[in-house]
Formats: sequence, structure tokens, C-alpha cells
Amino acid sequence: MFLHIGQEVTILVKEIVAIIDLNAKPVSKILDEFLCTASEEGFADRLTDTPSSLVVTTGKVYLSPISSRTLAKRLYEFGV
Repeated sequence: MFLHIGQEVTILVKEIVAIIDLNAKPVSKILDEFLCTASEEGFADRLTDTPSSLVVTTGKVYLSPISSRTLAKRLYEFGV
């Protein structure tokens, strides 16, 4: 099963490790360091200039414009 995460990008549901809400305050220092490292090492894919959620998969990290709540709702509707 696939999940649409924005900008015509779909990912396999079984590859999702975490979906993190970036609008929750405060964003931790560890998360900032993780995103910086992911960008530097080339496995972060920014789908928008103003991301709402971070989708971590087994092979890549996506900064998605779709809220974590909406992504979770889509997963729930699929029965995941």
C-alpha cells in the first residue's frame, strides 16, 4: 500500500518508520541536528518550503507539506 505525502510523492507504507509533527512546539535540538545531518548526507527530500511534517522511512527523510494528522488519518483509513 502507498501513502501520498505531497508533491506527487508516494511511499510504501511498510517503509515508514515515523511521522513527526513539525508544528508542535518546541522542536527539539536533537530533531534539528537530525534534519541537518540528513540534509548534509543527501537523504532528506524537502517537498515544500514550509513543511508541516517529517516522514522518516527506511531509506529517506521527507519534509512534507501535509500535516501529520492528515497523514495519520490516511493511514487509518487504509487500515494500517
